Amino acid sequence: MSTKTRTTAGLAVLAALLITLAAAAAQEPTSLKEAYKNAFVVGAAINALQITGQDRRGDAIIEAQFNSISPENVLKWENVHPAPGTYSFEVPDQYVAYGEKHHMFIVGHCLVWHSQVPAWVFRDEKGSFVDRETLLKRMHDHIQTVVGRYKGRIQSWDVVNEALNEDGTLRQSSWMKIIGEDYIAKAFQYAHEADPQAQLTYNDYSLENEAKRKGALALITRLKAAGIPVTSVGLQGHLGLQGPSVETEDDTISDFAKLGVKVVISELDIDVLPPATQQQTADVSLKVEQDAKLNPYANGLPQSVQQELAKRYADLFGVFSKHRDVVTRVTLWGVTDADSWRNNWPVKGRTSYPLLFDRSGQPKLAFQAVIRVGANTKTE
Repeated sequence: MSTKTRTTAGLAVLAALLITLAAAAAQEPTSLKEAYKNAFVVGAAINALQITGQDRRGDAIIEAQFNSISPENVLKWENVHPAPGTYSFEVPDQYVAYGEKHHMFIVGHCLVWHSQVPAWVFRDEKGSFVDRETLLKRMHDHIQTVVGRYKGRIQSWDVVNEALNEDGTLRQSSWMKIIGEDYIAKAFQYAHEADPQAQLTYNDYSLENEAKRKGALALITRLKAAGIPVTSVGLQGHLGLQGPSVETEDDTISDFAKLGVKVVISELDIDVLPPATQQQTADVSLKVEQDAKLNPYANGLPQSVQQELAKRYADLFGVFSKHRDVVTRVTLWGVTDADSWRNNWPVKGRTSYPLLFDRSGQPKLAFQAVIRVGANTKTE
């Protein structure tokens, strides 16, 4: 074969390779919603600046990447119903309109929680705790008003949030102390009455931990046996680099699926910082004093940790994809690292890196890893 022939043949091979690579690149999804379109919706928790169009960079990411949204704070009781007879619907209305404009699956978060509830909800004009019937009426009226306003527009509600202690027993919140254990069932009943078509979720953190999971499984079993309309369980997914293991995550999803409910990963983020406490929790009331040792990446995340985070996200999305017959939604709790609640919990002012987009809105290695898992899921 002459030199000219060999060169021509080599160029032909190179051209064919480039065409193959270009075709592969063209088929590779560029968004999370595209990568998982045959598995589940992928969402983000969005804040008031994004809802009202003041964070254009964040909005661009939301609209390009996600097909579901959750409200980080605007539908919590203290914001939407701050005083007796006073509702603040301006930003929540914008939130729902935002989701509708972009054809998204819209989540309502959250109706009944022990935190971010105004003191007046539990007390009378003299400051004493109200009785069971009064609190039930206040709960009923709140749910009827808020859920009813968005009937047919918000597709899913986190009805009761974090009702369990770490040992699986029921948290002794004001709801529990005044109404009793059936406050949970009542909340679901009221939400179902307000919008019979809405998906209704029990949402909690650390359900991967054995004791708490057992408590949640028992709770859901009791509710289902009583005919209470629980559609799904929300595994919040405030996780760390080291744990819980993917095997534990797999088992947790399977355990709830056996009860005949769907599973949503409702508030996913992965902490890369040193643990501030020995306690594995996402309790918002936890506060730890500032310590430089707890903020080691103030000037940027090392490449080695970026790679660890990417692998961790890929492993978890592999588990979620495996259970795509049960897992209906995976929501990241925030859009970029700058938005994350983890920057101020449980230590104020830390520089955290728990999400798929960095502080400048650029995709991280973890984003690319999650996209690849989704691309492979499509071909399985």
